[in-house]
Amino acid sequence: MSSEDGGVRIRSADAADAAVIARIHLASRAVAMPYLPPQRRGPEEVTRWVRDVVLRRCRVWVAVRGTEITGYAALDGDLLDHLYLRPDVRRQGVGTLLLDEVRRHSPDGIVLHVFQRNTDARAFYEHHGFTVVDTGDGARNMENLPDMTLRWVPDAR
Repeated sequence: MSSEDGGVRIRSADAADAAVIARIHLASRAVAMPYLPPQRRGPEEVTRWVRDVVLRRCRVWVAVRGTEITGYAALDGDLLDHLYLRPDVRRQGVGTLLLDEVRRHSPDGIVLHVFQRNTDARAFYEHHGFTVVDTGDGARNMENLPDMTLRWVPDAR
């Protein structure tokens, strides 16, 4: 199943997408969150993690413009585990298209975790109706950085 808007198509990801998803994951984190500790895992190791863990554990969608994957989202139950974009496509609606796809598959709502310092992501999710339900001191993430739990619940209408 896929949806399309403005030349960007959303489709389910598969194992053949793992290397591109890994590159997007690494590039996005480096640009959007420069305060993170240096990445200790190389592209090959991250590709294996995407293929063997993320794609097996989560429902994963990719945003495709033309033939290029420009972003991905991974949903683990009701947890939005990942939503990352290539840095050059930020603020072009790609994240919203991925989030809309995730919401279509989440009739009971979505939770996610975001670093408190990631003000761009926090603003994006708050703009899309997420509210803060919890804050943490970093003990629950491997980066040991203060984070927040946000939740989106569909309208009762």
